[in-house]
Amino acid sequence: MQWLAALILAFGSAPAFALQIFACEPEWAALAKELTGEQSEVYSATTGTQDPHKIQARPSLIAKMRQADLVVCTGADLEAGWLPVLLRKGNNPRVQPGLPGHFLAAEHVRMKEVPVDVDRSHGDVHAAGNPHIQTDPHNILAIAEALTERLKAIDPANADPYLARHRDFAARWRAAISRWEQRAAPLRGLPAVSEHRSWVYLYDWLGMQEVAALEALPGVPPSASHLASVLSGLQRNPARMIVRAAYQDDRPSRWLAERSGLPVAELPFTVGGLPGTDDLFSVFDMTIERLLQAMQIGTDG
Repeated sequence: MQWLAALILAFGSAPAFALQIFACEPEWAALAKELTGEQSEVYSATTGTQDPHKIQARPSLIAKMRQADLVVCTGADLEAGWLPVLLRKGNNPRVQPGLPGHFLAAEHVRMKEVPVDVDRSHGDVHAAGNPHIQTDPHNILAIAEALTERLKAIDPANADPYLARHRDFAARWRAAISRWEQRAAPLRGLPAVSEHRSWVYLYDWLGMQEVAALEALPGVPPSASHLASVLSGLQRNPARMIVRAAYQDDRPSRWLAERSGLPVAELPFTVGGLPGTDDLFSVFDMTIERLLQAMQIGTDG
């Protein structure tokens, strides 16, 4: 009953206009648009070529936050450096934490790499677990269902269109997952080096193995000595490729590739991360194909 009272207080009657949705990352902007269509105007605070950890709380973002009916973010402290500032300065009562207009995707999936304790000496470690949940399409499916329920609660007048769009998206997405898993079967068991620990959910989904990370500590640029230790370690635990997100600095991966002969799989990471990834489906299409291409190069080498 308290939740319902908060909903009525924040929104009053159902909006008679398109929902204004503020998405922290491009993947959630794309998902929100899949589920809402013409019932919303969706704004993404970041692009696929930006590091979502490191965003400035610009006046333009504050203005968008002030207008929002719904905020959709990853959570798990991914946006800890900028989202609280936007919420405070935007001073929008509809989208504050704990209210229906505040949706965190990480609350609707099973988190991986949840630390026993958090110490800044361990690098950019997130207390709630690894926040890069969008790299497993099964997580997208679970989040889509939860987000649809939230949309229905906020905008009950459009509940039926939201349900219809969710059914359509979920059917297409499940078919795509089946296709991706069949295509990616050769990747199972493949060992890889990661530039940043961005891919734990992707690796778990595809059955790949991370044998090393180029960052000694998450979010901390690797030192020359750490890169040398990774190179040395590959003699004991060989890898077949180096995996990095397109937005990341390519110098560490190039350094290792030149000395190890390993191919680099540059992946989009999110919508818009590379040309040709304009929606969620194309992100996974490209991810699978680039991993397979790198595997083939590694085999030929």
